[in-house]
Amino acid sequence: MNILVTGSNGFVGKNLLAELKNQGFENIFCFDKNTPEYMLDEFCNKANFVFHLAGVNRPETEEEFMDGNFGFTSILLNKLKEYNNTCPVMISSSIQAALKNPYGESKKAGEDLLRNYQSDTGAQVYIYRFSNLYGKWSQPNYNTVVATFCYKIARSEEIVVNDPNAVIELSYIDDVVKELIRCLNGNPTTADGFCYVPEIDKISVGELKGLILSFKESRKNLSLPNFSDRIEKNLYSTYLSFLPEDDFSYDLKMNVDQRGSFTEFLRTKDRGQVSINISKPNITKGNHWHHTKNEKFLVVSGTGVIRFRKIDSSEIIEYFVSGEKLQVVDIPVGYTHNIENLGTSDMVTVMWVNESFNPDEPDTYFVEV
Repeated sequence: MNILVTGSNGFVGKNLLAELKNQGFENIFCFDKNTPEYMLDEFCNKANFVFHLAGVNRPETEEEFMDGNFGFTSILLNKLKEYNNTCPVMISSSIQAALKNPYGESKKAGEDLLRNYQSDTGAQVYIYRFSNLYGKWSQPNYNTVVATFCYKIARSEEIVVNDPNAVIELSYIDDVVKELIRCLNGNPTTADGFCYVPEIDKISVGELKGLILSFKESRKNLSLPNFSDRIEKNLYSTYLSFLPEDDFSYDLKMNVDQRGSFTEFLRTKDRGQVSINISKPNITKGNHWHHTKNEKFLVVSGTGVIRFRKIDSSEIIEYFVSGEKLQVVDIPVGYTHNIENLGTSDMVTVMWVNESFNPDEPDTYFVEV
């Protein structure tokens, strides 16, 4: 199948091309503003499906809206007619096509042109009125407010919100691409004569700003977003895509003493906390028990032993552990426990606990094993 993608270097185009290639599509014709115009003839002659994503969002003059969103659509459809190519055509429109503004009117004009083309040629057409799209490879101050917020907050630049209560509709780029591929396969999601992306989230501008600010703060408080919430999960992925390339890493606070170190890595609201424990040779750590707090230990380097004793018993239970064989050891409640490094080098243990540490309610009682 020969697939023509106009606007191939844009936000949606880049993401669509990447997934088409992931799925094994090879004959993809890419056309953008830098492609020699004569190549459009070859593409329109051979295409079996057209993704018409080219358009103008933020031109220097209002007249450019109509030139970019109507004018080029007219050129494209005339080329297809010239070569008697009645392959399906998908067009990227906007929810603003229902509004009376220069951008919306230009999008509506493109829609009408495509419907007339369908009547004239019998070609199958798919009109998508997209909501505000967001995700990786979007451009700040161009595509969406999400891109602008992510870019500026990642760089500690000021964000100005005129109306924090204003609600916007968002569609995540991965959901958009999945829908476009359903369209390519002849199974678009439709209603009232239009195609649409079914996964849409609503959020206020104030909430959006607060969420993205929390992603930046998470490097300090170590808290992870709520990944069970789709919009929060997708916004976090988007935010990470806007990190400056010299700012991918960040330091953790290491609590260091003569025994080694203990470093908190991640915290969650409802899935506990992960820490990294480093023990020097012949060092024993722990000797405490918990009422409700439970843990999992995973030695990833070195060798050692984890000892347990039920607090009302004299019997000691031992589990020998090693980075040579990754094995998780559960730490049940009611057992005092410790971990000793039996090797000659540092022992590294990944420790998970079911709740983040609260100094006011530590649920930790020191008793020798």
